[in-house]
Amino acid sequence: MSEMSFETAVKSRRSVRGFQNREVPQEVLNKVFDLARWSPSGTNMQPWQTYVASGATRDTLREQMMTAVKNGSKPNQDHKELPKSIGQIWKDRRRECAAVLYRAMDIAWDDKEARNAAAFRNFELFNAPHVAFLCMDEAFGLSRAWDVGMYAQTLMLAMTANGLASCAQGTMGHHPDLVREAFGLGPEVKVLFGLSFGYEDTSMKVNNAHTERARLEDTVTFKR
Repeated sequence: MSEMSFETAVKSRRSVRGFQNREVPQEVLNKVFDLARWSPSGTNMQPWQTYVASGATRDTLREQMMTAVKNGSKPNQDHKELPKSIGQIWKDRRRECAAVLYRAMDIAWDDKEARNAAAFRNFELFNAPHVAFLCMDEAFGLSRAWDVGMYAQTLMLAMTANGLASCAQGTMGHHPDLVREAFGLGPEVKVLFGLSFGYEDTSMKVNNAHTERARLEDTVTFKR
């Protein structure tokens, strides 16, 4: 495979919500996660701890999460967001993102049942053969979460450059005890979010969804 430019990797990376039933070879997994470890972090503490579920571990976690949701179990994130009202500009962007997805899946905005089914696909991992859980030790609060965010971006770009697709999912932090149980982790390991990944299934209509970005002048201010 020819090398992908950085610009191409950045602009072609997107959230993929439909994957082939094909595992990623271990040598490719080693390569992309090895690249991700070069992410920057404050004072080089590298607070991220990543746990990748494949095969039987992935299958068990997927089934447990789907069952939890079906049974009405409420999310119990390790790091909970404080409820705050956001400005209209961000509400509009969030709504447009949802609208793009629904249009790609031929879901009417007022079809609540179909929308709920689309949301449930998160816990099906979009049929991805792998899911990575991005965690931190409890010694680090949310003040270090930006380091994990930089790690996640580096990881996703490494995946894109190596022919893999991914989808970052806050929903993978909804039931952290299941993750700790699957990997035999202590309570000090806190789950932030997850990342389903694998090879894109281009036959899935949802993967035709492409979101736009705000204009440069709407998000960046230059001053001299």
